Amino acid sequence: MRQPRKQQGSVLFDAPGPRARWLNRVLGVVTAIVVLGVVGLFVWQLDRKGQWAWALWEPFTEAKVWQSFILPGLKNTLSAAVVAAALALGFGVIFGFGRLSERRWIRMPCGAAVEFFRAIPVLIMIFFAQAGPPVIADAFNRSIEPISAFEAVVIGLTLYNGSVFVEIFRAGIRAIPAGQAEAGYAIGLRKSAVMLRILLPQAVTTMMPVIVSQVVVLLKDSALGYVIAYEDLLNAGFVQIKSNFNNLIPAAIVITGIYVAINLTVSYLAGWLERRSRRSRKSAAVPLPADASALLATPFSKGPSI
Repeated sequence: MRQPRKQQGSVLFDAPGPRARWLNRVLGVVTAIVVLGVVGLFVWQLDRKGQWAWALWEPFTEAKVWQSFILPGLKNTLSAAVVAAALALGFGVIFGFGRLSERRWIRMPCGAAVEFFRAIPVLIMIFFAQAGPPVIADAFNRSIEPISAFEAVVIGLTLYNGSVFVEIFRAGIRAIPAGQAEAGYAIGLRKSAVMLRILLPQAVTTMMPVIVSQVVVLLKDSALGYVIAYEDLLNAGFVQIKSNFNNLIPAAIVITGIYVAINLTVSYLAGWLERRSRRSRKSAAVPLPADASALLATPFSKGPSI
């Protein structure tokens, strides 16, 4: 006799009934209509202001514009984001281990530094990274050259996002069952080896979506270099292209599309890496053949006594 299929639900909420499903469809249709209306109004307003004129969009079909403005700006944006992301991840791992240390003299300073940098806006840290060293040197009757805009952007992004990564790694490591660490200690590993070889790889895999989200935030925050004249992608669209062709709105739309494409690519690559990591972990646990399992389950018989 065919058994009725069990209704699948969530432990957090009941499966929606017919009325709830009908209401969800209605709300979905209404939301789609509202979104399409807003997009249509936006397009109509741009057309009304003449922003769809071919003369404003024609520069983006010329190779010279891409080679002189957009591609150099994109290169600078990606350079700052990649360097800052690598340094921030290293910052997060080191200070994350510090916050998990059993030694108070390590844990307390690491926690204070993380809370301090996480509480300061990124823009202020970028400003201070560029203007702070000359002011401090002048107070001691010294003179030094201010650092470059690239270095200021990287420092600001590293300190803030690194502090966020600290909490991400700490939460990921604490979410791993205690038996994982105990197994490492049982085979003679030190705490540092347990952290690096057992806990950290699992924490990174578990927290991959959160890490990717923060990397996307870091990439978007790199646009703050615009305020200190860093020649990034935003500067290319809002300053260089605008001053040459007087097409701010088309430039903003094109630059926005590039940012969206980059962030979607980062999210896709991270999802692919996460799936591959999960598959590799599953394939590593190869089950024993049936005969081997039976052999292990069979107790050894005592041999003949001599």
